[in-house]
Amino acid sequence: MKVGYKAVAGAALLAMALTACAGGGDKPKAASSEAAKEAQQQAAAIPGSTTNPVAYDQVADGGSVKLALSSWQVQWNYNQVNGTHDNTDQVIEPLMPLIGIANDKAEVVNNPDYVTEWKMEITGGKQVVTYKINDKAVWSDGTPMTYKDFQAQWKALNGSNKKYQVSSTDGYDRVESVEKGATDKDVVMTFAKNYPDWQGMFLPLYPASTNETPEAFNKGWIDKLPVTAGPFKVESVDQTGKSVTLARDDKWWGKKAKLDKVIFRAIESTATINAFANGELDAVEIPANSADLKRAKEVPNVDIRKAAAPNWRHFTVNGSSELLKDKSVRQAIQLGINRETIAASDLKDMDWPIQTLNNHLYMNTHKGYVDNSGELGKYNPEKAKQLLDAAGWKQEGEYRKKDGKEFAIRFTVPASLPTSKQEGELTQAMLKEIGVKVTVEPVPDDKFFDDYIIPGNFDIVPFSWLGTPFPNGALPQIYKSPVSADNFGSNFPRVGTPELDALIDQAAGEMDRQKAIDLGNQADKLIWDLVHTIPMYQRPDIYAAKKNLVNYGSFGYADKDWTSVGFTK
Repeated sequence: MKVGYKAVAGAALLAMALTACAGGGDKPKAASSEAAKEAQQQAAAIPGSTTNPVAYDQVADGGSVKLALSSWQVQWNYNQVNGTHDNTDQVIEPLMPLIGIANDKAEVVNNPDYVTEWKMEITGGKQVVTYKINDKAVWSDGTPMTYKDFQAQWKALNGSNKKYQVSSTDGYDRVESVEKGATDKDVVMTFAKNYPDWQGMFLPLYPASTNETPEAFNKGWIDKLPVTAGPFKVESVDQTGKSVTLARDDKWWGKKAKLDKVIFRAIESTATINAFANGELDAVEIPANSADLKRAKEVPNVDIRKAAAPNWRHFTVNGSSELLKDKSVRQAIQLGINRETIAASDLKDMDWPIQTLNNHLYMNTHKGYVDNSGELGKYNPEKAKQLLDAAGWKQEGEYRKKDGKEFAIRFTVPASLPTSKQEGELTQAMLKEIGVKVTVEPVPDDKFFDDYIIPGNFDIVPFSWLGTPFPNGALPQIYKSPVSADNFGSNFPRVGTPELDALIDQAAGEMDRQKAIDLGNQADKLIWDLVHTIPMYQRPDIYAAKKNLVNYGSFGYADKDWTSVGFTK
């Protein structure tokens, strides 16, 4: 569980397509009310977590677990804009402090390995949070963990120094001070503005040395993980073989990890299921690929594990792109895309509810979920054509033109992911019907975020956001107006409005949970109108794992306990 959201490129891997739409034949049909009801029942039946749980003392000592990364990471500072990625998160979880831990019901408590006690009080009209750091907590370079680590991270992430290239300032920008308490192991954090999601801060915590200067923050973790503080330590980082090997850290002060090693290797998503079937991996994620799911089920001694997670598939629409700056044009694009068809294509034969997601914050399985999509959530090519006509884009032959310029946009996808390509082809066929030319642009997987999404070098891109127990944390991180062209957090479309920003600030400071959800839903209506991001569906959280692998799999909202991951005796 981390502050904010993690971006994932390899979110949907599918071989099958809906030929009727891809071929431009019959018009896509809306799901029947019976099918929608069945999907809701399926969603309600998805477990909160499936990990083959076994008590710590029943887990075998020793062994190595081999896992896959969807692409190789260069930036290992999770809080840096290029580092807030699931691949980074997977590797740092066994290495770095998570001062809070969540269960599968999204309930968060302090992690006693790092913080033996935390407390929130309203003192003198101000919100004050105190942390008592575990006396034994120490960084791998021998430096004790103290209030200075919290203080330095707050200063790096609060947005006051624009040279820090942060993915999110959420929470940190509402803090007035972080000071030493009675001892160096006591932290006192005072807020200038209330912040209900304080339990989601400092997840993960990095050492003060990482956060002391913009240079150290932005570049100190490129191609290396210099300082850690977890049950595992870095044994090697192989740039050529694109693998990271972690070894049990005998200096760890908490419960001894059961595994000797954890090995992560970057493998193209199309090859992971073969690697699992061949015994090269002990577990593999199967986000949305019916062929892979079928193949996984045929592997001897396999266990299929799935959970309802706060993760969702979407298309990000670049509002700073020349042809998409006009909101009415973006609305036309959204109305011209049949989300039900794409969801049905991606999720076919996945043993997963086929239903569109009509909220940018709350999943179909979340208590705060409300369908805020309105008319913009419905496939309506005729209305799309009217909007384009009104914006001056007139049909001339196959495609529309304005001032002699053809309406031609790119749908950029990771080259190795067949589902992303299929989503692009479906979108290409749909938008052709309203006179918009779409070119599907495959790019190298490991360049997809760093060279295309983050610099704004795209028109439309498909990927997934992986959420946390704090859904409203997505509001400032993803949807708040960019401060400047080079300071936009994770607002990759680079659009926003003062009205939305005001609601985001209100929701971020609302201490009453239900009122915060209500404000989140008000903000969501504006996000739909803005056509910032087009939600598709709640993303499958499905893993294939060896039957003897325990305490690992589909975690849903829950955090992993890496000390207990291992194999049966």
